[in-house]
Amino acid sequence: MRVVLADDSVLLREGIALVLADAGHEVVAAVGDGPSLVEAVLRERPDVALVDVRMPPSHTDEGLRAAVEVRRTWPAAPVLVLSQYVELSYADELLDSQPNSQQTGTGYLLKDRVSDLAEFLTAVESVAGGGTVLDPLVVRQLMGRRRDPLAGLTPRELEVLGLMAQGRSNAAVAAALDVTLGGVEKHTQRIFAKLGLTDDETTHRRVQAVVRYLRAV
Repeated sequence: MRVVLADDSVLLREGIALVLADAGHEVVAAVGDGPSLVEAVLRERPDVALVDVRMPPSHTDEGLRAAVEVRRTWPAAPVLVLSQYVELSYADELLDSQPNSQQTGTGYLLKDRVSDLAEFLTAVESVAGGGTVLDPLVVRQLMGRRRDPLAGLTPRELEVLGLMAQGRSNAAVAAALDVTLGGVEKHTQRIFAKLGLTDDETTHRRVQAVVRYLRAV
């Protein structure tokens, strides 16, 4: 397999590259930040991209954002995200970025799994083959988390809903987040769908969404 590897830790990056090389795979690019990941994946079109969630400059979700950006250009991009912790909202967002019309390799694995080389390599190969791999701890928490009304929203959707709760229009939300109006409209439609808000003459979905947000925060 041809692999693009993104992690800001040089030691971890080199260690994973050695593991992959010993297994007969080729690391065609190894980078340490989100923009470099996007550039490398779109240039190399690898069999799989291994992506750390937290990378510079803020060390929050730059790797995940970069992976989602890659999929806007290349929807079939096979991505295996590596994370230090179980972060369900990030797992949700990664899964949401899968196109519905085609098989796309997707995975979310805790970095601790890398120490089990056989398990790690199996996960990499599965994602490269179009499969979906979720860390057992992620699956356990996804199944066991309490059903609060905002549990299924991604971090970006929560940002949009929070600005809606401040009374901002879609145009104002777009300006605040530096995204397109169309992007905000897509987020609001996903928010309504995830909250189970139907479109009919008896309800105002925007108001209902804001009410649920205010009750939960």
